[in-house]
Amino acid sequence: MATVSIMITTKNRVEELRRTCAVLRQLAPPPLEILVTADGCTDSTIDFLRTEMPQARLIIHDLGQGSIAARDRMLREARGDFVLSLDDDSYPEQADCLARLVPLLEHRPQIAVLHFPQRSDEYPATLGPCDFGPARATRSFSSAGAVLRRSAYLALPGYPPFFFHAYEEPDYALQCVAAGFEVFFSPVVTIRHHYSGTARNERRTHHRHARNEFCSTLLRVPLPYVFPVVLYRALSQLRYAATRGADWLVREPVWWAQAFAKIPRCLALRRPVRWSDYRRWLRLPEVTYLGGEAKAPARVEPAPAESIS
Repeated sequence: MATVSIMITTKNRVEELRRTCAVLRQLAPPPLEILVTADGCTDSTIDFLRTEMPQARLIIHDLGQGSIAARDRMLREARGDFVLSLDDDSYPEQADCLARLVPLLEHRPQIAVLHFPQRSDEYPATLGPCDFGPARATRSFSSAGAVLRRSAYLALPGYPPFFFHAYEEPDYALQCVAAGFEVFFSPVVTIRHHYSGTARNERRTHHRHARNEFCSTLLRVPLPYVFPVVLYRALSQLRYAATRGADWLVREPVWWAQAFAKIPRCLALRRPVRWSDYRRWLRLPEVTYLGGEAKAPARVEPAPAESIS
């Protein structure tokens, strides 16, 4: 059987991490290894890991580098053929989850990312009996419950560490689709995501998401289409901010300034995909774990392919 590593990045949520680790200790079969990055933690996270999870490979970032840089490093250093990505507040509900997911990945080598339904406090309807819909290819995934094929990750540019947090999943999914891989949703395993409110700020997340969507467009969309797509993305985020109120709208220039500052880096790392591959990625459904519905929230709605062709 192929081997599976588990990776978690955490910051100052030791109680959530403690609950997740308690579940991971019960997995049968167990993973090859568990990697945990303590990203700028100032609480008791590191003491907990050293005393109660000594088997975990602990990576310590004294200064926070962001969840994306942490996951990129763990993916590159992991020893497993596949890497199960979790948040510190998410875990698989099935103790035999690894035995369930490995055969599917071995049987379908074109799958670069396999992700699962989430029972999340963010969407209370998912906590009870719920039909998450059929298995299907998608254009994104959630790092709170997904398995990445490590060989595919190493063959592609991977997560842009300078994103810090947010939008790495659709950017990587686009890379996968353009390279002929699949990002595949399957209910073979379910994820319990408690979705802790600790260290979350909705407007800050919006700014990071919008900034990184802008950067991803510069990185991946070919000429001459990159110009209308960038404009469409920025206007879509502006419309979303307007729905949240005037205080959100007047703060939109915050992420504009952050995005403009990253333009030189984006151009230096630019790896555009073919336009046909970008359009094919756009047509794939998003999964938001709303009781089986496959639809995107307004703020991440992609440009319709026909509107920018």
